[in-house]
Amino acid sequence: MTVFSTESFADHEQVVFISDDKVGLRAIIAIHSTRLGPALGGCRMYPYADEASALRDVLRLSRGMTFKAAAAGLGLGGGKSVILGDPRKSKTPDLLRAMGVAVNRLGGRYITAEDVGTTVDDFAWVRQSTRHVVGLPEALGGTGDPSPTTALGVYHGIVASVAHRLGCGLQGLTVAVQGLGNVGWNLCRLLDEAGARLVVCDVDPALAARAGAEFDARIVEPDAIYAVQADVFAPCAMGAVVNDKTLPQMRFRVIAGGANNQLARDEHGRQLREREILYAPDFVINAGGLIRVASEHEGFNAAKVDAQVKGIGATLRRIFELADRDGTPTQSAAMRLVQERLGSTGRPGGAAANNNTNERPLAERIA
Repeated sequence: MTVFSTESFADHEQVVFISDDKVGLRAIIAIHSTRLGPALGGCRMYPYADEASALRDVLRLSRGMTFKAAAAGLGLGGGKSVILGDPRKSKTPDLLRAMGVAVNRLGGRYITAEDVGTTVDDFAWVRQSTRHVVGLPEALGGTGDPSPTTALGVYHGIVASVAHRLGCGLQGLTVAVQGLGNVGWNLCRLLDEAGARLVVCDVDPALAARAGAEFDARIVEPDAIYAVQADVFAPCAMGAVVNDKTLPQMRFRVIAGGANNQLARDEHGRQLREREILYAPDFVINAGGLIRVASEHEGFNAAKVDAQVKGIGATLRRIFELADRDGTPTQSAAMRLVQERLGSTGRPGGAAANNNTNERPLAERIA
């Protein structure tokens, strides 16, 4: 396993490997940037195939958090952490407390929260070892589960995307939702209330059947979602779903969903533009949960959070207008906004980017 030569390592300030044999903890914390403030990002627990996969995931996710916070106008940097292990078998209070100790050693440079494989309740245990945690249960003074707020931001982003590409509202349109976790489920509810027709899939057949009954949704197998006839594709599961295999199958007009890192490679953003598929950059549209937990860190203000989440649609409209004007992928236009916020045309630290394989500006590498 390599670290410095890993392409996703580019621009990271700090990567910490954690081990505590007493509780079975193996974890990685990646701090991409603290230029705008402390790095905030969730703690994911997942049974990675190997350490290299975990490193690649945490580096991609932490970098995305920098972009997400900057695009949302938050005074925060980007970071992420991953715990190697099956959350259904290996997650214990002792392990979570040990993770809190590791976070605490960083002295506030990194603030953690829930993510895939962890829950709001889990962070009551993490909180016993560090105060650098947000997204706590309401009983502990937190704001609870941020996923409904993430879903609300995605919904406003879909509304803005559909208006830009199709010039209409959601009534009668077909939306294909991939993944029915907390974000995907809440998004389905909002789309159903807006009069959209739903096509859904999930790796859990029982969950898909429940969505079919509750939202009158058509159910398809997970591998079939990419080829369905739908106006909008809303990925709300894992990343890299727009790739060499899936993209040729897609006939959607809009891709707008809650998953992180939806493009497997930079070039897929350009290919989507060539195919006239409007892409809502993931780090912009899925920022609702971050906005909510960030407000917990600063002092929760419900009205301010609501306004910022609704503002995701306005940010996307600006991105789409920039992309159309310049003939660039929407991902490039979004990175222009990020760079304005970071005050740099290279990496967050201000120098020209250099990832050992490519010296193009950051916006070009991400687009």
